[in-house]
Amino acid sequence: MKVLVIDDDAMVTAGIKTIIEMATKNSKSPYHVVGVGQHGRDALKLYPETKPDVILMDIRMPEMDGITAGKELLALYDEVKIIYLTTFLEDEYIIEALKLGAKGYLLKTDYESLIPAIEAVANGQHVYGDEIIAKVPSYLAQSYQDAASEGVLNVEGVDLTAKEIELIRWVAEGLNNKEIAEKMHFTEGTIRNYLSVVLDKLALRDRTQLAIYYFKYMG
Repeated sequence: MKVLVIDDDAMVTAGIKTIIEMATKNSKSPYHVVGVGQHGRDALKLYPETKPDVILMDIRMPEMDGITAGKELLALYDEVKIIYLTTFLEDEYIIEALKLGAKGYLLKTDYESLIPAIEAVANGQHVYGDEIIAKVPSYLAQSYQDAASEGVLNVEGVDLTAKEIELIRWVAEGLNNKEIAEKMHFTEGTIRNYLSVVLDKLALRDRTQLAIYYFKYMG
């Protein structure tokens, strides 16, 4: 597993390298830090040179911040997988990271989640720390109201009805089928069927992907 680390704090970079090296010793799948950089321009330069499986990138950096670098990388390379590691929980950064297509967003203090996050993202999953997930519902409310008021929303070429938007919103807020059924005045069985139809309609695998899809395309 090849990892590129971009952070302007040398101590953070050293700590991440140590964690990855320890993981290599204790795993059948070796991890390698194939490059390090101090700002977004380094990420743009090093990515095509090192071709990492995952980029671990800070957000606030000199010369070019992580969000700007992420946008440019994703515009150039569809396969880029970015996990933002940051000390900040500011709303604007979380929103931007989700919207641009980042695969993960973790606090730098959450060291225990680092290796599992790298593995999950390398395998095509999305990973967001508990602190981030807890803040997401408040971001969804206004965009949901705006979309639902229009009756039908076309998202990436797919028409979604107001009820489908509502269902997705409740899933994104973490409600289970029973709770959604109470909110929408349906039976649990109807909600299960409804959810299956929506996942199939959007070609998504599970509730987590559906929540991320909602924020990325409808937020």
